[in-house]
Amino acid sequence: MAGCGRKEIVPFAAMAAVELAAVGVNTFYKAATLEGLSYFVFVAYSYVLGTLVLLPLPFIFPRRELRSFELSFFLKIVLLGLIGFTCSICGCKGIEYSSPTLASAVSNITPAFTFILAIIFRMENLDLRSSVTRIKIIGTLFSLSGALVAVIYKGPIIFSSSSSFPPQSLSLGLQYSSETSKRNRVLGGLLIASQCLLSSIWYILQTQVMKTYPDTKIVVPVYFLCASTIAVPVCLIAEPKLSAWTLKPKISLITVVLSGFFGSSFCTLLLTWGLHLKGPLYISIFRPFSIAIAAFVGVIFLGDDLFLGSVVGAIILLLGFYAVIWGKAQEEDVKDCASSISHGKIPLLQSHRVEDMENK
Repeated sequence: MAGCGRKEIVPFAAMAAVELAAVGVNTFYKAATLEGLSYFVFVAYSYVLGTLVLLPLPFIFPRRELRSFELSFFLKIVLLGLIGFTCSICGCKGIEYSSPTLASAVSNITPAFTFILAIIFRMENLDLRSSVTRIKIIGTLFSLSGALVAVIYKGPIIFSSSSSFPPQSLSLGLQYSSETSKRNRVLGGLLIASQCLLSSIWYILQTQVMKTYPDTKIVVPVYFLCASTIAVPVCLIAEPKLSAWTLKPKISLITVVLSGFFGSSFCTLLLTWGLHLKGPLYISIFRPFSIAIAAFVGVIFLGDDLFLGSVVGAIILLLGFYAVIWGKAQEEDVKDCASSISHGKIPLLQSHRVEDMENK
């Protein structure tokens, strides 16, 4: 029982840490954009620094036997790099147009996208006769609805940064205008939604890659190397001004360093490990953790105002989230019990209860 508890607690803590790191990097990035940091510069530096951090891993933790790389493996890694780079660009531009709070609210649509893609690629079962499957579908629809509400409906301010603590002199020395136009807000929300769709595709493809080559400390550095090879020339063409590539020792430099060490390398390493251990749907359902973190950090450090639309959308998304995670937990319980029965680890009388759960 202790082993089973540890088996669940460690992935849970790891994914919660990923969300915390992601929100922190997003908040710093939003602050850096107010000082003129280009998102192309940010993405390129983040990938390069992440590559430098991760490349030593295979040498620090060597394996006795290394499987040979196949062409299909490299092609999948290159595709992952392209998807990851595009995902980063959409996310950065979306946050620039909106805020980390809205980004966290809309990002909770990721479990819905992942669930749909997992069904398409037959990584999740779709049995409409099962009450668990119906609940997961309803949860997916709630997630989609909540994301639309968060993007389209702004509503009145329910918490203003003017009354927040600490005072403005402590809030990173920045002033963030809450008068973002509705047009930019919707465009930012659409870009973040595109990032969520690309993230779901990345989860599915990375899971398949890990089945082919189940070694995180090899797959992730190779992925970063491919992503950097794609990102650097594209970003140099998109941002030709050399002055934009000079990072001053202020918030921009801090943001790039944090992203390279935590937002890119740390998060991707844990996500890949989690995908291999638990699958894409489990990883994606942790996105709602970021809502409260982003709202708190955004109000305190960016002077961001909290709008009713973001709160209502987040609540609807949370309902959908818990419906999907409950259904996923029920399915895992049935699979574990069925596995125990096949190995003769539980009594025959208890096995009838498992059969009843499956019939439901």
